[in-house]
Amino acid sequence: MRSWTLGLGSSISGWVGALVIGGALVCAVLGTQIAPYDPLRYDPRRVLERPSAPHLLGTDPLGRDVFSQIIVGARISMVVGVFSVVVGMAVGTAVGLVAGSVPGGVADVLMRTTDALLVFPSLVLALAITAFLGVSLWNVIGALAVTFVPTFAMIVRGEVLSLREREFVTAAWALGVGRLRVMLRHLLPNLSDVLLVQASFGIGTAILTEASLSFLGLGVPPPALSWGRMLREGYSYLLQAPWISIASGAAIFLIALAFQMLSDGLQDVLSRRGRRATRRGSAISPTGRSRGHSRLQRRERKARDWACDQADAHGPEPGEA
Repeated sequence: MRSWTLGLGSSISGWVGALVIGGALVCAVLGTQIAPYDPLRYDPRRVLERPSAPHLLGTDPLGRDVFSQIIVGARISMVVGVFSVVVGMAVGTAVGLVAGSVPGGVADVLMRTTDALLVFPSLVLALAITAFLGVSLWNVIGALAVTFVPTFAMIVRGEVLSLREREFVTAAWALGVGRLRVMLRHLLPNLSDVLLVQASFGIGTAILTEASLSFLGLGVPPPALSWGRMLREGYSYLLQAPWISIASGAAIFLIALAFQMLSDGLQDVLSRRGRRATRRGSAISPTGRSRGHSRLQRRERKARDWACDQADAHGPEPGEA
C-alpha cells in the first residue's frame, strides 16, 4: 500500500480522484449526521425554493432539502458500486483462474459462457435481470455484479495465461503441487495490481449504471435516496426547478469522474513501477548481481527456494541412490 501512495504522489489526477472519493465515503457513512436537514422531511411551505443560504441547492417538489438528499444519497451509490464490483470481481476472478489454469472442456465452457454475457450491453443486461428479479437493493447489486463477471474473467484469464509460463509456476507444476494451491499461492497474488485498477474503474461504471436504472424506475426503491431517482424527479421540473437535476447530475458525474481519475492514477503507478523494475533488472552491479527485482522476479526466487525445501523435505525418490 505504501508503494501505491508514494506513486500517487506524482499523479495529481489520482490524488484529486482519491480526495473526491474520500469525501463521498464520508457522506456515505455520516450522511444523516452531517446533513443540515432531514432529507425525507416534507415541508409544503418550501416547495421548489431556489438555492439560498438556508437551502444551498434549493428544495424539491415536496419541500425537501436537495443538498441533504445529495449527501445522504451518496450511501446508495457507494454501497451499490462497491458491493457489485466486489462480487463481480470475486466470481470473475475465480472463473478466469480456472479457465486459465485448467485446459480442455472446462475452460471452453467457461469462456463461451463469458462470451455470451459480453454480447449484451451492460445496461441492457442489468435491466433484464432487475426486471426479472424485481426492484430491491440486493437485486440491483446482483444484476450489476453479473455484468462485471465477464470483464474480470477475461482480464484474469489473460494474465493467468501469461503467468503460468513463468519459472515459479512451472517449478510448482514440476514438483507436483496441487492445481488449487498453485492458483491461490502463486497466481492470485500476482493479479492484485490489475484487479485493483480494474475495480476502481468498475465502481464508477457501476454508479453510472445504478443511476441509469434508478432514472428508468428499476433502481433502489424509496424511501432510500438515489441520485438517479432524484435526476428523474427533477426531469419533470426541469424548466421550473433546474437545480434538482443539475445537483444530482453533477454528483453522479463527479463521483464517476473521480473513480476514473483514480483508476488512471493507479495505472500510471503500475506502468512506472514496471518500467523502473525493468531498468533495475537490466543494471548489473560490479559484483555481478542485479540491483533490483520486480515483484514477479522476487516471487520466482522465493518459489525456487521453496521448491528446493520441498524436495529436501520429501527426500530422494525410492529408485535414487
